[in-house]
Amino acid sequence: MLDNANKSSSLRRIAWIGGGFLTLMLLVGAVARKKELVVGATVVEVEPLADGALLIDSMDIIRLVEKAIGGSLDEMTSSTVDEAFVEQALEENLFVKNAEVLLTADSKVKINIEQRMPILRVFDKMGAQYYIDNDGARVPWSRHFTTRTLVATGNIPPHTPEFLEKKNSVLHDLFDLTNFILTDPLWAAMIEQVHVTGNNDFVLVPKVGDQSIILGKWDADVEGKFKKLKTFYEEGLSREGWRKYKTIDLRYRNQVVCERR
Repeated sequence: MLDNANKSSSLRRIAWIGGGFLTLMLLVGAVARKKELVVGATVVEVEPLADGALLIDSMDIIRLVEKAIGGSLDEMTSSTVDEAFVEQALEENLFVKNAEVLLTADSKVKINIEQRMPILRVFDKMGAQYYIDNDGARVPWSRHFTTRTLVATGNIPPHTPEFLEKKNSVLHDLFDLTNFILTDPLWAAMIEQVHVTGNNDFVLVPKVGDQSIILGKWDADVEGKFKKLKTFYEEGLSREGWRKYKTIDLRYRNQVVCERR
């Protein structure tokens, strides 16, 4: 009886091992066949910006991929698709913040693109025109769409990749001022332009009215300056009217100095 039991146990073990080996061979064969399949389709999704803007579209992405690999993905076999290489090639584009490339089980290539988010449109003192995104990166003009952002003009130095690392940088101060304005719903809705004067003072141009708001230098008292401005708008301009003043000067502590027309 014991011998029969041992034989039965051995047979079951052999059957289990054999079944596992057969399953493994089937999986290996399936993987091998998948690698030889031609890519069925390339699906590109570009995530729009908050205002719906597309700085780069799906056809641009297809062209970038074809340039990088020297041909069409749809003519390649699955085994020759280098997802990491395609991602790297796409992320070298100035409109692309992040690219994800995935080869699916049915041999399709899915590409998801996160665009850079422009927050400031710059016209610098050298005549260059570009956007700065929320990471401080320089973003070129797009032939597809002009996204609505704050506009900066005047004595603005050329963009350099390391400008955010510099303490005494007009461009760094301008970037911080832009973020300060955009994080407050009131100022984001009200201010449309920042002008940098020859002595690096910031002058704000509102969307309503034609007065200039002299903010002065970016400094630790910037919150106090905007608080004064808010109080003046709520109390002073509500009584006097929008057209009465030419300039509103916030550079002086505890007071707002206005120049009448």
